[in-house]
Amino acid sequence: MAKIRHIAIMTENQAQLAEFYKNSFDMKEVHRHASQEEEVGGEAIYLSDGNINLAILPAGGRPEGIHHFGFQVDDVEATAKRTQAGGARQAPKATPRDGRFAEAFIVDPAGTRVDLSRQGWKV
Repeated sequence: MAKIRHIAIMTENQAQLAEFYKNSFDMKEVHRHASQEEEVGGEAIYLSDGNINLAILPAGGRPEGIHHFGFQVDDVEATAKRTQAGGARQAPKATPRDGRFAEAFIVDPAGTRVDLSRQGWKV
């Protein structure tokens, strides 16, 4: 059964937004690393409430706000095939093996990126 386990928010001030979620909602920091996108810079900060992983990502001049979300699934390939049959705009693309938690992503009919992961995210 698929479960939403990840939400990513883009911001120009990752540390400030992470502190907001930690102080306002008692979320705990579970991981931090330098952004994988050299042109963007900054740090990616991952928080959790024990169920959901919230990624605070550097916007680097891109629009701030929710960027994507992710499902933990039993079978990435089978789920990806169902999304294609359901009208996904983009076939599944593998994500780089550079510390990211998702194995692939699709783009839903509304244009939103949706990560797919069998292993899930740090909570």
